[in-house]
Amino acid sequence: MLPDDLPLYADYIQSRIRTVPDWPEPGVMFRDITPLLQDPKAFRLLVDTFVHRYMDLELDFVAGVDARGFILGAVVAYELNLGFVPIRKKGKLPYLTEAEEYELEYGSATVEIHTDACKPGDRVLLIDDLVATGGTMIAAAKLLQRLGATVVEAAAIVDLPELGGSKLIADKHIPLYTICNFAGH
Repeated sequence: MLPDDLPLYADYIQSRIRTVPDWPEPGVMFRDITPLLQDPKAFRLLVDTFVHRYMDLELDFVAGVDARGFILGAVVAYELNLGFVPIRKKGKLPYLTEAEEYELEYGSATVEIHTDACKPGDRVLLIDDLVATGGTMIAAAKLLQRLGATVVEAAAIVDLPELGGSKLIADKHIPLYTICNFAGH
């Protein structure tokens, strides 16, 4: 069982996230989780943190958002003995899909889900690597809700609160859990 002192774990996990300045464009401070995933101890701690949070909840699926949400979501689904639902960028799923367009800082994008990915009444945990402007997470939640599922909680490793996404997610009445944040960094 994880101790109640999650900030200790949050600091450790956050210390394994690399900041890449000016990528993918000038002025952006990209939070790269690759070093976190490469460190076996940190990766295990990350997965265990999510597993311990959700192991006693009644869930049917874990949904992961393309692409880094797949890494974490699939492992957490496996550890919780649940199915995994991929939410992909437009044009990547081979079967009938539902689509949701959302705004980015510099344009728009679309995510899709298979129409048979879940059914009314299914309880889903939605995972991505980070919350920035919130558009991707909100679009993914809308897709799940359109299929009749309940998003029990949205979860991410990192919150970038200064970009406003966590507030927008809260405004949509979607519970959100993040392990660490880069406020003021």
